[in-house]
Amino acid sequence: MTALHDAPTALERLDRQPYTYVRRELVEPDWRRFPGWAHVTEAQWRDAQWQRVNCVKNVKQLRKVAGDLLTDRFYDDLAKDMDAFATMSMLIPPQMFNTMAVGADLSPDAFTEAFLADPVRRYMLPVSSDRDPRWPSHPHSQRDSLHEAEMWVVEGLTHRYPTKVLAEMVSTCPQYCGHCTRMDLVGNSTPLIDKHKLSLKPVDRQDQMIDYLKKTPGVRDVVVSGGDVANVPWPQLESFLMRLLDIETVRDVRLATKALAGLPQHWLQPRVVEGLERVARTASRRGVNLAIHTHVNHAQSVTPLVAEAARTALEVGVRDVRNQGVLMRGVNATPADLLDLCFALQGEANILPYYFYMCDMIPNAEHWRVAVWEAQELQHAIMGYLPGYATPRIVCDVPYVGKRWVHQLEDYDRELGISYWTKNYRTGIELEDPEALNRRYPYYDPISTLGETGQKWWADQS
Repeated sequence: MTALHDAPTALERLDRQPYTYVRRELVEPDWRRFPGWAHVTEAQWRDAQWQRVNCVKNVKQLRKVAGDLLTDRFYDDLAKDMDAFATMSMLIPPQMFNTMAVGADLSPDAFTEAFLADPVRRYMLPVSSDRDPRWPSHPHSQRDSLHEAEMWVVEGLTHRYPTKVLAEMVSTCPQYCGHCTRMDLVGNSTPLIDKHKLSLKPVDRQDQMIDYLKKTPGVRDVVVSGGDVANVPWPQLESFLMRLLDIETVRDVRLATKALAGLPQHWLQPRVVEGLERVARTASRRGVNLAIHTHVNHAQSVTPLVAEAARTALEVGVRDVRNQGVLMRGVNATPADLLDLCFALQGEANILPYYFYMCDMIPNAEHWRVAVWEAQELQHAIMGYLPGYATPRIVCDVPYVGKRWVHQLEDYDRELGISYWTKNYRTGIELEDPEALNRRYPYYDPISTLGETGQKWWADQS
């Protein structure tokens, strides 16, 4: 029998849990540690226009910001990636760049090592050594992996789900993420990818979207996205939102913006805050649920400015601010990383952890993607720590099927890494397909996660 004085303390009992919660107050990293921003004032840092003008868009600007902190080892690795693998051009706001290599030693070799290992850098500024050396792309990867453009009912309006549409307002963002699911349309062309372009003028495209929604009363939920709505001039965005709110059958409107995390200064501008309040009040009068969906992938990116932007949106009447992250190896694909991020979002910034999508099957994304079974294990591991309403669902966005919780697969060949999924509705391109609801749709694990037999099978196929 254990003596009373040998009984573990409460702290010791907590330490026996797989994950121990420790509250961490948010901190804005000191941007002055970067030589190029050594003399930047707080007023400049909080200015949205300063942030946009001083984005890191190319290697020359990166060298100017980092000074001697990054060695040629990093730049050589980056150059190889930009030539051979990059599907997105470089565009990183100072706010987001400043959340990389936080607390790193400022000697060049040590900083370069920390920068290469940094989770935010891994997806915002990928380098060649990050990529899977044997399978950088899955044989079934595609530029538009979710086939959204196939489901356009008018240019930029994807009607994929029976009651929901996605309105792509613009093909640009304030920042470009390496793993972007819309890499075929969003951003500038790269040596590897010649981007598709929206052809209609914004006003004509928006008119067509509104006309379609007026004629389609079965649609009640509109995700207003892009790109990023932060790149739509506010008067134009507000006008479109007010027109949406005039449609009686629209009951949910979601604004998709990674800029809440990457450029929170935009959402703190007085003209934007005042306009958002007008939209929120109109939505409230009509009983429409207005929400902001943002995209944060690591706890480092949750700073006081991000929390201020989220709380400001809530204060002016937005119903919810929610996070839709992407599950990525080397970034957040561990229970501790996911839980740290969720507690930072929920506990410190009033942002609801909502979804973590498995990284889509776009070219050169295999080093980020995880297998379905790994995602299932992660979902299991994070249960029970967060409030139930703030426990995110990990979802697989299966081509032609849509979002499915990772345990909803119909069948799974673990040896070959092929899972099979079914659906309960038809997309607009399957209305006449009698087999759409009976068909099994495949999804593929990264080949590097398979055993020797599975990898050999795929090598033989390719």
